[in-house]
Amino acid sequence: MAASSNSSLSGSSLSSDPDDYQPPIWKSYLYQLQQEAPRPKRVTCPQEMETRPKYYGREFHGMISRDHADDLLAGTEGAYLIRESQRQPGTYTLALRFGPQTLNYRLFYDGKHFVGEKRFESVHDLVTDALITLYIETKAAEYIAKMTTNPIYEHLGYTSLLKDKMVHRLSRGRTEPRRVTFQRDDRISSPLVRRSALKDTTERQSSYEKIHNFKVHTFRGPHWCEYCANFMWGLIAQGVRCSDCGLNVHKQCSKLVPSDCQPDLRRIKKVYSCDLTTLVKAHNTTRPMVVDMCIREIELRGMKSEGLYRVSGFSEHIEDVRLSFDRDGEKADISASAYADINIIAGALKLYLRDLPIPVITFDLYSKFIQAAKIPNAESRLEAIHEGLLQLPPAHYETLRYLMAHLKRVTMFEKDNLMSAENLGIVFGPTLMQPLEQNALTTLNDMRQQKLVVQLMIEHEDVLF
Repeated sequence: MAASSNSSLSGSSLSSDPDDYQPPIWKSYLYQLQQEAPRPKRVTCPQEMETRPKYYGREFHGMISRDHADDLLAGTEGAYLIRESQRQPGTYTLALRFGPQTLNYRLFYDGKHFVGEKRFESVHDLVTDALITLYIETKAAEYIAKMTTNPIYEHLGYTSLLKDKMVHRLSRGRTEPRRVTFQRDDRISSPLVRRSALKDTTERQSSYEKIHNFKVHTFRGPHWCEYCANFMWGLIAQGVRCSDCGLNVHKQCSKLVPSDCQPDLRRIKKVYSCDLTTLVKAHNTTRPMVVDMCIREIELRGMKSEGLYRVSGFSEHIEDVRLSFDRDGEKADISASAYADINIIAGALKLYLRDLPIPVITFDLYSKFIQAAKIPNAESRLEAIHEGLLQLPPAHYETLRYLMAHLKRVTMFEKDNLMSAENLGIVFGPTLMQPLEQNALTTLNDMRQQKLVVQLMIEHEDVLF
């Protein structure tokens, strides 16, 4: 990505046609400052130091005072040396000349050199990065403080276009959560009915929001922040990159980026053990493909199978199905010709749900559902479960809704498969909901509530969702 000599953004395009998209003109001020930053100059010791650690070079001057180091570096911008502390023998200090003063940093080594968060292969690289950072933050402190006030992010043609397409696609494919009021009706046998006029809820949006998965990243060659359009300065760890969509921004800008990550399939390495929202956004679906494909296959040929979901398939074959989904995605072959035993497909579905990094019923809502199951009054209990469902992330809600509708259909064949809502609750309770910190006592105490939550969601699927 080449630097532009123009520091404005007047060249950016807001065309709705991706073919007409023109990238913004990246701001070059900070890049120019990095080019001007002083270069490191190693001040070598004229004699061989027997006490020199093997990971330091001739820049090590042994146990000298701070004043002596200051004299050795005086007048040379970017000059540096390493000395052993007189007050704390065995500890080392990097002395660096910047401007009119000598700066002293406690220097560490654990296989790499560091004075702060960043770790470097060599002291020379550490000093180079330090001089760039010091120079830019000294010369452009006010500019840096204000660089996030006029971001380009929301105005980029490709960003707004992608967002509009995603909202349209997902709003067509998913069912909105409905707020339901439970009440008694003496005219019918069931104590729970759905009011004909459902309350509107504005708690959900039609799109699946997903936060970016930012991680510190070292960029090779010049890179510009895709939030503020400014140069990402430094030698290493200049900014952060979203590991799901590839968005590159300053660390400080990452706190301001909206939750609009659109994962790139090229970055999603597997299907199993992948965050649920990440997977559905990457594939532009309302639910994970594993859920859809396994349920479709089970309903095609396994609804009368005795012990469905309770009887285990061969673990080796279940692992084969997992590898097939990870490798081939929606092209995975799970037909009867590939896996005649339907319990293998059922096992693969349970494995997928169990291996989610965040369970379908999320960690933060786990206690809410457990407490709801403990409510003695039946109607109040369902109200509390319904309130919990409305707080689920959209992709989690849609997956759970689809799964419960399927399990409800499974119970319609109970005479053949011997799987009641209670039996399915026993199987799926610990699969769909888990505490963040698991221990044997908590698991044992919560088993009854886990089973009851799933049982009630199956029995009242048409009312709760």
